[in-house]
Amino acid sequence: MEEQNENQLNIELSEEIAEGIYSNLAIITHSSSEFVLDFIRVMPGVPKAKVKSRVILTPEHAKRLLKALEDNLDKFETAHGRIKIQQEPSGFPMNFGGTMGQA
Repeated sequence: MEEQNENQLNIELSEEIAEGIYSNLAIITHSSSEFVLDFIRVMPGVPKAKVKSRVILTPEHAKRLLKALEDNLDKFETAHGRIKIQQEPSGFPMNFGGTMGQA
C-alpha cells in the first residue's frame, strides 16, 4: 500500500460550484487585515446589479492571487496573443458599448 504524501491536499469540487458564476465586474476593497473581492454580473440597460459571489482573503493570499493571475495571464498571452483592454469613459457603460435595443 502506498504511503500518502504529507504535503498532498485533496480538494473537493461539488457540481454546483464547478458550474461557476459569470461575472463581468469585480469590486475590490480592503481593510488592515483582509481583502474583499465582490464579483458582480451587470446586464445591459439594467441599472441594478447584485453581488453574485464574495471572496475574502488575507493580504498574503491576495498577493499570492495577484502573482498567480499575472503568471496565468503571461502564459495565456504567450499562447493566444496580447489581451487588449478598451479605454472606457468613467463609470460603467450600461449598454456595454453597443446599441440599445427597442421593442
